[in-house]
This record gives sequence, C-alpha cells and structure tokens, in this order.
Amino acid sequence: MDIPFIITIFLIGFIGSYISGMLGIGGSIIKYPMLLYIPPLFGLAAFSAHEVSGISAIQVFFATIGGVWAYRKGGYLNKKLIAYMGGSILIGSFIGGYGSKLVSEVGINLTYGLLALIAAIMMFVPKKGIDDIQLEHVQFNKWLATVLSLVVGIGAGIVGAAGAFLLVPIMLVVLKIPTRMTIASSLAITFISSIGATVGKITTGQIEYLPAFIMVVASLIASPLGAMSGKKIPTKLLQTILAILISATAIKIWIDIL
Repeated sequence: MDIPFIITIFLIGFIGSYISGMLGIGGSIIKYPMLLYIPPLFGLAAFSAHEVSGISAIQVFFATIGGVWAYRKGGYLNKKLIAYMGGSILIGSFIGGYGSKLVSEVGINLTYGLLALIAAIMMFVPKKGIDDIQLEHVQFNKWLATVLSLVVGIGAGIVGAAGAFLLVPIMLVVLKIPTRMTIASSLAITFISSIGATVGKITTGQIEYLPAFIMVVASLIASPLGAMSGKKIPTKLLQTILAILISATAIKIWIDIL
C-alpha cells in the first residue's frame, strides 16, 4: 500500500467523519460512495462493494464513539430513545451484516440506493415546530420506534452502514424528535447498530483491515471536531445540509445502478 493510497483513504475518512459528527450520522452515506469512486479516479486500487461495506462498518463504529463523547453533556442524549431503537437496530444490523454475504454486488448497491432515496424524500417533508419542544418533555411512540429501527438495521447491515442517514429523518419526521436531540441520540443508536454490522462483516470475512485502520484513525480525530461544530450551527441549516448530502448520494447511486 503506497503513500498516495494511504493519504486518499485518510482524507476520505476525515471528511466523512467530520460531517458525520456534525450531522449525527455514522458517515457511510458519504464515505460509501467516496470509497467506491474516488480511489479509481486517481489511478489507485478500487474496492468492491463488499469491501467498501466492510470498511464502512468498522469505521462507523469508531466515528460514532467520538461524536457521542462530544454530545455527552447538555441533555441531548435521550436514553429511552437510545434504548428502544438501539436494541432493535442492533439485532437488525447483525442479521443484515451476516446475511450480506449472500447478497450480490448489485444487490448491495441497490439496497443502498433504496435507503438513500427514502431518506432523501423524508428530509424534504416539513418539520414545523419540532425544535420548539423542550428536551425534557420529548415523547415518542416506543413500538413504532422499535419496529422502524429494526427494519433500518437490516438494510443498513447489508451495506455496512449503521443506518443513521435514515434514522435521522425518521426521528425528525415520524417520531418528532428535536433536531439537536436527534443528532446526539442518533450517534449513540448508530454506535450500537455498528456493533451488529461490524460483527457480521468480520465473521464473514468481508473486512480489508489496513484501509479500515486508516479510516478509524481519521474518524477518531475528525468526528469530535464535527460534533463541536454542529452544536454552533442553526438547526435549519443542519437539516438542509443533511438533505442535500443524502439527495446527492441517492442520485449518484441510482445513476450508476440504472
């Protein structure tokens, strides 16, 4: 593995993890297409969809640790929400991660494209009034949260993501969770989800360990920095940035599929 390759992988991990910490996502919505398409552009070794999903799974695990640590104070972490959604998404992500060995390259990309498309549509649904709710008065439908996170976990496990790019719009639009609580809590739920996906990928031999290690180092540096930035950015702007990123990724994936 040469120096240009190492630098490229590190920069992909750093940029993706900074954005993930800022927006409360694991970063796979950004890093999956970056890992898939950027190295070949510079004449570097290309990863298969299976390899990218494996690297993403491990990287998300460490990126979310840094983000949660940065949000540990301020009352943004909703423990009940994390417990209900975290438990079910852990089960779902393990099922998806383990079962992904049976899915073709096209199937993985198609799953990713469907998840991104659904998330993009949801991000443009009006979210009036959710940020007027006091954090200590937040309520949500526990059964709905549990079922939705289980389904997200299965799909996310297949593509090596932790599903936060879909969890965030679900929490905002369906469960009516305030933006900053959504960002903080989704990082914690994503961390739990990444455990299942990572174990599933490791046990089925889908991990390229050296690129994954480089991505992890970048994640541990960049994710807390992104989380600190996210606390200072207006919630409407955070929602807009996330909507644009998810939409752009969905369009790119579907162009390639079709």
